[in-house]
Amino acid sequence: MQETPFCLSVGNLLSYSMSDSNSTDFTNPSTFILLGIPGLEAAHVWISIPFCAIYAIAILGNFTILFIVKREPSLHGPMYYFICMLVVADVVLSTTVLPKMLSIFWFNSREINFGTCLTQMFCLLSFSAMHSGILVAMAFDRYVAICDPLRHSTTLTNPVVAKIGLAVVLRGIMLVLPYLFLARRWPYCRTNIIPYTYCKHIAVVKLACADIRISSYYSLAVAFLVTGVDVFCIAVSYIQILRAIFSLPTKDARLKTFGTCGSHLCVILGSYIPHLFSALTERFGHNMALHFHVLMNNMYLLVPPMLNPIIYGVRSQQIRDSLLQLFTH
Repeated sequence: MQETPFCLSVGNLLSYSMSDSNSTDFTNPSTFILLGIPGLEAAHVWISIPFCAIYAIAILGNFTILFIVKREPSLHGPMYYFICMLVVADVVLSTTVLPKMLSIFWFNSREINFGTCLTQMFCLLSFSAMHSGILVAMAFDRYVAICDPLRHSTTLTNPVVAKIGLAVVLRGIMLVLPYLFLARRWPYCRTNIIPYTYCKHIAVVKLACADIRISSYYSLAVAFLVTGVDVFCIAVSYIQILRAIFSLPTKDARLKTFGTCGSHLCVILGSYIPHLFSALTERFGHNMALHFHVLMNNMYLLVPPMLNPIIYGVRSQQIRDSLLQLFTH
């Protein structure tokens, strides 16, 4: 599985700390076995085709957005910096999952090292939290741009944007590290088989032959702190934005101002609705087939990174014009 250098360094640190732990009450398998999509093994090759196409579109679209923003000086502003941060998070999320998934589908390579499994878990959880934090930062940018436009350039300066980005990254790392240290300390003496295409946190800790309520409670707390608080902040921002929009004198002005938020709203819906649907099926869909749960989890991780650059390419006139100019030249 391909890994980003940042995630790889964290994985090496965890592996090193595991090798130094000689306590007799800690046992872990050297490898886990990823089953892929249980019940659909015969169709793995066919299933890999749309997943591979989704990943190719995601990589091409996201790197195109990065290239256009870097190339066009008029796009060097807070909103487009936040878009670039979102692009990086999307690329890391999809790249963390898909290469190993394809190796299962194509080469039946189901084994994954324990340290690599924790590394994959860290990347998925931390960059998902960063992704959510970036959406909050973009909502704040839209709030300032619409509700207090005269102070937008002085409020969201480049140093402020950099500090917001750093805060988002640190929040993602600090909230996720306890997941890994808790998962590392459990004794795994039942089985090493994970019925997913990647190392999903709850699927890994359920293999432990110990009381894992601490991990469960911490997962709920982080879900509230990340998703709950972030959705609340986005909702408050858009309530203020809508109040400012409806106070405008003409319908054309209201539509034009609201149009500047359209792409961000589409990305929010495309990010949180699949996540909510996946969480609800995980919690209440006990009668659903396992392969349906696995497919939904994969779609939640792979589809938004494909859709986001398309949304910004279609709805953002500056990005669209720069893209057309690039192809014309």
